Amino acid sequence: MAEVTTAPAVTYCSNIHPGESWADVMHNLNGHALEVKQRLNQNAPFPLGLRIAHQAALEADANAIAEFRAWCQQHNTYLLTINGFPYGTFHQTRVKENVYLPDWRERERVEYSKRLGDLAIALQPGAQRISISTVPIAFKPGFNEADWPQALAHVREVAEHYRSLSQQTGTQLVLALEPEPGCVLETTAEAIDFFTRLDLADALRPYVGLCFDACHQAVEYENAAECLQQLSRANIPLGKVQVSSALKASGDEIDTLLSFDEPVYLHQAVARHRNTGKLHRFNDLPEFAHARAQGEHYSECRVHFHVPIFLEHLGRVGTTQTFLRELLPLLDNSVPLEVETYSFTAIPENLRHGSVGENITRELQWVHQLLGPTHTN
Repeated sequence: MAEVTTAPAVTYCSNIHPGESWADVMHNLNGHALEVKQRLNQNAPFPLGLRIAHQAALEADANAIAEFRAWCQQHNTYLLTINGFPYGTFHQTRVKENVYLPDWRERERVEYSKRLGDLAIALQPGAQRISISTVPIAFKPGFNEADWPQALAHVREVAEHYRSLSQQTGTQLVLALEPEPGCVLETTAEAIDFFTRLDLADALRPYVGLCFDACHQAVEYENAAECLQQLSRANIPLGKVQVSSALKASGDEIDTLLSFDEPVYLHQAVARHRNTGKLHRFNDLPEFAHARAQGEHYSECRVHFHVPIFLEHLGRVGTTQTFLRELLPLLDNSVPLEVETYSFTAIPENLRHGSVGENITRELQWVHQLLGPTHTN
């Protein structure tokens, strides 16, 4: 007889909605999260993936925490995970490489991450496990070997704080570093090297893991199954998986990629050279355009631009949806899944279809349909 097992928790990241204050957090919950929950028409408790900026973290006092908990009880929702990657403004102004600041060399990143741990415990008391995603150490340009000791000491300090909170409350907090193109942690191999450098004591290992962003690793031309195998062999836990998709183009389609250049976000590109087959990395689309203008030729290019995950093609270019189709069925059901298409409003207007709420709902439905009923014999 088949035994029905618990399906993975699937949510979306509220970083798609603008707002840095705690009032913005609650506004987005009321104005957007409830819409998505209603569109899904599910009776089960709805998990929340909250982006909490530094300003909101400071403003979340006892009254705000009580308001949030009452709101969750009223609307049958709960806090699943926190996005602690962007510290400050994340929409409607130039973000680019500033999204990584303060990085793990700086004291502000430590205190912010500790505060998010405190908030997680207060916002969702009794939770078994809450992950908090964060920057992949730093943007690679300007980071030197001499910077490692400070960065590693800061990560260990937060791990100690999370361990202490766990011992007091029973809730396991996971600091989940998120590898990203152009950063100190970029490839899976670099992530594994980081954990070797970190060299955590056994008692601290459960409190630091990875936020595995599918868009990012697909841009790196990595293989989903191999990534998971390598991380498993290295005993590196997944705090969560961000379910996201990137742009992919080959041949004449590559020209179309340049139409996705926009002034807010960094759109790192990784291109396979037509003659050598080697991967060339660019920190933003203008760098890629410059290389092509200098006569370089590429057979394929993938771009860090989060696009709706239910699309195989967006206009004249493709997406890395295949990576998601390969990855998601391989994951343990205990790993939280968080759809993260924060750049929806940066997509060229002629390629957008439907409202933000409609698109988020379609994305969550796509994940549920892909995974289907979960059984073990």
